[in-house]
Amino acid sequence: MTVDETRSGAEGGGDTGSGSGATPGSSRTPAEPAPSAYPTPHHAVDHTAEPTDDPLAIRLEQLILGADRRYTPFQAARTAGVSMELASRFWRAMGFADIGQAKALTEADVLALRRLAGLVEAGLLSEPMAVQVARSTGQTTARLAEWQIDSFLEGLTEPPEPGMTRTEVTYPLVELLLPELEEFLVYVWRRQLAAATGRVVQAADDEEMVDRRLAVGFADLVGFTRLTRRLEEEELGELVEAFETTAADLVAAHGGRLIKTLGDEVLFAADDAGTAAEISLRLIETMAGDETMPALRVGIAFGTVTTRMGDVFGTTVNLASRLTSIAPKDAVLVDGAFAEELARAGDAPVSEAQAAQDALAAEKEGGEPGPVPKYRFALQPMWQRPVRGLGVVEPWLLHRREPKILPT
Repeated sequence: MTVDETRSGAEGGGDTGSGSGATPGSSRTPAEPAPSAYPTPHHAVDHTAEPTDDPLAIRLEQLILGADRRYTPFQAARTAGVSMELASRFWRAMGFADIGQAKALTEADVLALRRLAGLVEAGLLSEPMAVQVARSTGQTTARLAEWQIDSFLEGLTEPPEPGMTRTEVTYPLVELLLPELEEFLVYVWRRQLAAATGRVVQAADDEEMVDRRLAVGFADLVGFTRLTRRLEEEELGELVEAFETTAADLVAAHGGRLIKTLGDEVLFAADDAGTAAEISLRLIETMAGDETMPALRVGIAFGTVTTRMGDVFGTTVNLASRLTSIAPKDAVLVDGAFAEELARAGDAPVSEAQAAQDALAAEKEGGEPGPVPKYRFALQPMWQRPVRGLGVVEPWLLHRREPKILPT
């Protein structure tokens, strides 16, 4: 299963952020609090945003937020010196649900509003950019928080002794973990920010900072739909987690970037074709060596890509997706531009005839007979074929090139 055009970019648009969380915000005056004109979908609402009488829930919230609930959305906006309309846009972008005029906000909410608005007032960010910052941060951290609760804390809060309840374990555990996880989150974010900044400042020109030439690849588990009918939910979850973990580790280790995971499929990118080729073949080889894993197929395209909020968009991404859908199992299929880029960089021969000529030339120059390790990869042209929405393409089959031995 591969993604189509609608899955090759980040979701978004409008001012109604996506994600989950506890949200403030209505753009009405305090005299007439009313539901927002932009209702939040039910699945995105964290109903703990409403005041609760549960003593443990109250204590946990105070521990995590570091403050008591003191303000209604209007009071928070007024205290921060921000219009209610702008405050609502920020809150929705962060993925927080509308809560009318319930007193559910803290000093931290006021400070966050003040900081975002201050960046706009200082001219460091435009208002649309500030909203985009809020949205990208909200979406990323919402997913992280959900994972930590569902997978991490749930396992660690198993009562260590008979007779103890999970609630009796949760508070001291969160109290111990919170500062450590917070420090770790900031550390990882700074490292990722440094790497991303380095890539941007090395761009050839201003346009390339947004629209860059990248190698984009999809790796897709073959026959995943059949597996979903055969495996139990827990087994399926373990398989997906193992696949995503293996793919993420390989992509990072060999210099690529994991853009996102889609269950049975991962999307990755690399600055050059050689890096993407190595990643794709490593993925195939690793999965083929694991008897518990289905076959894998990979499609890669090279070209201009638009990046937004950590995601990638454009014809190059769509072409990589289409190539994945027609790739043979345990194989890598690439487009013509990718093949040309490999040849230009000297990672693959333009043709086997060219490779033979290079070998003969090396021998004539007095080189000792032996391996000629110039090329890492080989490309095999495939039949031209129409690809939905993209016309006729000529794919190439990518594989490792065994060193050729010159005749003695």
